[in-house]
Amino acid sequence: MRYTILISIFLFATFISCKKDKFSTTPSLKFENVNTTNLHPGQVITFKLSFTYQGNFTGNLFVQELRPLCASTAMDSINTFYNVPAFPSMKNQKGEITVSYGYNVVGYSPISAPHCPPNLNDTATFRFVLRADSSHISDTVSSPRVIIYYQ
Repeated sequence: MRYTILISIFLFATFISCKKDKFSTTPSLKFENVNTTNLHPGQVITFKLSFTYQGNFTGNLFVQELRPLCASTAMDSINTFYNVPAFPSMKNQKGEITVSYGYNVVGYSPISAPHCPPNLNDTATFRFVLRADSSHISDTVSSPRVIIYYQ
């Protein structure tokens, strides 16, 4: 009987000690949502992402716009690094990142109009990667396809 109790306590302690923490030394990036997948001129598109990271986080977010149906639009596509605002210093960081672009809207980073072939709609996918200053890089997350309307 005494050995049964000792083995049970040992197994319980082993199970508890093997519990994984959701924070990692590599940033974890998750695509949460986008406000629209049908972008018309004069609209703003907003992407919401969340991240977790073990340690004090400072770094940047890489955003890439892919338009696979139109090679000439690739020159106007987005390939940009954005500095992530500083967060309060904590051991484990958790936060939300919002990225917005305007389609012919003043005051926002621009999305170019479709022009291949002329006067037709275009489709784009946005990819995001988070890089911590310690050179740790998250997995790439992608948005759903976004239709960019000509007019």
